[in-house]
Amino acid sequence: MKGDDFSVHSLSLDSLSLTEDEHPHEVVLEDEADSEARVSEQKHIRQDLSTEELYLQACKLVGVVPVRYFLRNLGCATINLNHHGLGPLGGKALAIALVTDMHTTTLELADNFLLAEGARYLVEMLRANFTIQNLDLSDNHLQSAGAESVAKMLLENISIKSLKLAGNKFAEDDAKWFADAFSSNYRVKELDLSHNQFCGRGGEHLGQMIANNDSIEVLDLSWNHLRMKGAVAFCAGLKVNTTLKHLDLSWNGFGNEGALALGEALKFNNTLVHLDLNNNRITDEGASLLCKGLEANDTLRVLQLAYNSLTVEGALTLINVVKNTPKTAIEEINICNVLVNENFVQLLELICQEHPSLEVQYGGVGGFIAKKPRKRIDPMKVIQDYLDQRKLRLWDFFRNIDKDGTMRVPVVDFRKAVQQSSIPLERFQIEELIQRLDRDRTGIVDYRGLADTRKQMMRDHRRQLRKVESRQKKEKQKSDRILKTFESAVEAVTPRSSMIISPGAAKEDSSGPQHFSATPLSSWHHIIMSNSSRYSVNNMSSEHVHLPMIGNPSRSPDMRSYSQPNLFASIPKPLTSKPTSAQGLHSTSNPSVASSKLSPTANLTRSRPALNTEPTSKAKVKGKKKKTKKRKEKI
Repeated sequence: MKGDDFSVHSLSLDSLSLTEDEHPHEVVLEDEADSEARVSEQKHIRQDLSTEELYLQACKLVGVVPVRYFLRNLGCATINLNHHGLGPLGGKALAIALVTDMHTTTLELADNFLLAEGARYLVEMLRANFTIQNLDLSDNHLQSAGAESVAKMLLENISIKSLKLAGNKFAEDDAKWFADAFSSNYRVKELDLSHNQFCGRGGEHLGQMIANNDSIEVLDLSWNHLRMKGAVAFCAGLKVNTTLKHLDLSWNGFGNEGALALGEALKFNNTLVHLDLNNNRITDEGASLLCKGLEANDTLRVLQLAYNSLTVEGALTLINVVKNTPKTAIEEINICNVLVNENFVQLLELICQEHPSLEVQYGGVGGFIAKKPRKRIDPMKVIQDYLDQRKLRLWDFFRNIDKDGTMRVPVVDFRKAVQQSSIPLERFQIEELIQRLDRDRTGIVDYRGLADTRKQMMRDHRRQLRKVESRQKKEKQKSDRILKTFESAVEAVTPRSSMIISPGAAKEDSSGPQHFSATPLSSWHHIIMSNSSRYSVNNMSSEHVHLPMIGNPSRSPDMRSYSQPNLFASIPKPLTSKPTSAQGLHSTSNPSVASSKLSPTANLTRSRPALNTEPTSKAKVKGKKKKTKKRKEKI
């Protein structure tokens, strides 16, 4: 390839040349000798020219204006070309100049509209340049084609340690390129994929990425769309990750579902130090689910939960975790938008005495979030409770003013009777009660409505209980579904490096010994519950020990208990090879057992006596003799 001729499918270092082509779109045929001579000539030109001259000629060749800032900072370790509007051709000129550069270790090219074409030129440069360690390609509209180019570069590059790819409009399927690349790249320590469009499938690929990678320590996934299944799948990868220290998941909408999965992951993850969950739609319920994981975690130091739907109850839950967990390492909690109350402040002061390094950022004291309005009490319920406590009837209470027993009294007398009694009602509650009993404003109170209050209260109470039970049942079902999805995702993202040799679940084969299979660590608990494996952990540790199978199991008419040896009468067995079980067989000193010669009845337990034997027949004969003697005596 010559000049600025660009091919999507075949791009090599030859494209970063200084050979000018008057007809870039014309196909030129040349033999192999001419091609080798041209390549050697290009290398000779690069060796003779300085980096500055090389860049100026490259800009002239591709037709772009040179960036003076780049020329002034040649030879520096850091070159910051953010917001310079380079474009794809400007990226090509820069790539030509940096092929042989040995000084630049940090290259920042954010917001330059490089597109996928410019990214491919830079990727080709990085195949020859092993000096650049930090690369920033954020906000360059790389999209799917750029993601593919960068991912393929990571399979070969051994120098990049920090890579920023934020705001490049990567779709969720593009995450698979990075999952495949970082499964074999162990050089990159810092990765920024924020402000992209990763959703459900993207979360699955990213979870696979962190599960199989052993080098990334800082990961930024903020401002994506990781929620529901995507969040749960990503947390499954976090559970088995062993290197990640700083994780930014802010502005993703994790919700309470993601908080539940994240809490499960924190129970096992022992490397994460900083966790950012700002603005993730997490409520007090989600905070309590997250705290279940914090109770078992002893490495997390910084937890950011600002701008979530938390109240003072969620804030109290968070600091109580620090109080009740002696091994906790939490030093900073950010809930800067939450208004707290005095109880929270007093509790925080007590906790800080035991944990002096703890710092909690909250929004302030007071406000409608911290001070909930008092629940208005029904005055009719107050009167009914008052009568129940004193075991009185309505007529007993109002009989002094209702001498006729019509259960209708004037408003003035009703108000006076209630005020003079010891019923704990305020003035506005009495007026509210009068309005409800005298809706037509006739001046007469019909207190028969109070008699129906008890029944109505009981119906309301039962209805409220049913609502609470239904809500709790739905929440439990939802949590169970999330946990089931989480466990399935953990099994899917379990890295190959954690495969261990464990008992398999293969069927028994009489032709040879049972084979063992490689099983992930996450599915080890399934083996214990399996009944098809004779050598499972559960069976080997229990009292019922599996004994070797003697003979062909396929011929067995029925299977005995696995605590007994499987001996068959059709197969002769010498006494020297008799197996010993945990329960033990009868001693050979017993003549009855010795004469049986391992008959089928000899292998039965003592609790099951054999049938049709001689002792039983003798007992029957004796019984007949006794009956005949009694008959003779009667005669």
